[in-house]
Parts: sequence; structure tokens; C-alpha cells
Amino acid sequence: MITQIEPRQPTKPWLLISWSLLIYAFLYLPVLVLVAISFNDSPILSLPFRGITLNWYRQAAQDSSLRLALGNSLQVAAAATLLATGLGILAAFACCRYRFWGQRSLRVALNLPILLPGIVTGVAMLAYFSDLGWELSLLTVILGHVVFGLPVAFGTIYSRLRQFPNSLAEAAADLGAAPVQVFADVIWPYIRSAVFSAALLAFTLSFDEVVVTIFLTGRDNTLPMEIWGRLRTRITPEIAAVATLISVVSGAVVLCSQWITAQGKAPGKAPGKAAKL
Repeated sequence: MITQIEPRQPTKPWLLISWSLLIYAFLYLPVLVLVAISFNDSPILSLPFRGITLNWYRQAAQDSSLRLALGNSLQVAAAATLLATGLGILAAFACCRYRFWGQRSLRVALNLPILLPGIVTGVAMLAYFSDLGWELSLLTVILGHVVFGLPVAFGTIYSRLRQFPNSLAEAAADLGAAPVQVFADVIWPYIRSAVFSAALLAFTLSFDEVVVTIFLTGRDNTLPMEIWGRLRTRITPEIAAVATLISVVSGAVVLCSQWITAQGKAPGKAPGKAAKL
């Protein structure tokens, strides 16, 4: 006689739900309070809520120092993203397509900067640039951001490239495709979503970075550094408005990155021109 085994039901699901809600509240409740304060019609960065106003957002938009710092942050993030993503692609190809001595050590070294505390990376790079005799500027900030943006780009691209079937590239080469054509028509469509996702993540990390930037910045402030400098003198709801905008933009970029990654992994999706070969 065959008895059918009933699927095991989870016990006390309310406990898991309650614990999850507590964790989310611990993580995101301060951000929600900050957003509420940015709309509070009060010159003091605190509750209770006195009314809704957009005055703090208008003041932030008219602040010349904040606009200049925002422009510096965008320049630094864009340059750091291009360099980190480009180096990440090269490093991923080197680790996936070739076998050489110290390959595992290279992968560990590439991931090490993001595992180290930011203060360690900042002090190390400050000492290095000082030994080279370089003056601190936006260039040193860009190089510092590339150091911890590279592991993010490398990890994302490397994971996707390891899933690439080399038989597609070999078949394209057998059909007479040049190496450039193999990359453009076969490999690139397969890793494109991972590259874009890695670039968005690297951009977000660079735009929000504070710890490393403190040690490498010169006379030109980035937006997080401008906010940090104002927090040491006087905290106003204008800072809450800027922080809210940064949180919204950063969250949107991260969600976009995850969506691009999910689209690239969708089953049954033809990788561009590679499907024609």
C-alpha cells in the first residue's frame, strides 16, 4: 500500500513575517523619517511634523555650492564608471579565456578592495599618491573610486562570462568571422546586460562614496563631501532634501541594474546576432 506524503507546512509563519518586518523597519525607517523631514515646514531638522512644503527642495536647487558639487560628483562617477567597467571587462576575459600562473590570486586581489574597510583603502591610496608627489584633486578621487568600483564590475561580468558557451565563439570563427566580429556579434550580446548592470552599480558606488573621498579630495568637493562638511556646522532640512533626492536616484539606479540583469538571464532569449550563427 502506497501512502501519499503530505508536504510539510511551515510552522509559525507569523514569526518569520514579524521578524522580517522588524528587519525592514530597522533598515528603512530612518530613511523614511529623513524623507518626511525634507517636506516638513520647519527650519529645524526634527519632528513633530508641522506641515508640507517644497521650500527646502527649492533652496537646494538654487544653492550654487550644491550645484557645483553635484557637477563634480557626476564627472567623477562617470569617469570612474568607464574606467572600472572597461578594466572589469578585460580582467573578466583574462580570467575566463586564459589559464596562467597566479590566476586565482588575481581574482582574490581584484575582489580585495571592496572587502577592506574604506578607511584602509583611503589611507593606503593617500600614502601612495603622496609618495608619487601627486596633488590631491578630482583625478585622485576618480582613481580611488576606480579601485573599489573594479571589483563590482569584475564580479558581475565574470559571472556572466563564465556561463557563455565557448562553442558559439568557435562556431563563428569556423564560419570565417574575425575576432572583432566574434566579440561584437556573439560575445557582446550575451554579456551586454551584465556590463550595463555592472556600470550602473559602479556609478552608484562612486556617486555615494564618502570615506575614500575624504582622504583623496582636494579643493573641489563632491556632493557627499559637501553634505558632510555642512553636517559639521549646521544641520538644516535642505540637507534632508538633498539626501532624499540622492536616495531616490540611487535606489532607482540599483533597481534598474537588477532589472537589466534579470532581463539578460531571461530563459529563451536570443543573444542578439549570436542566434543567427
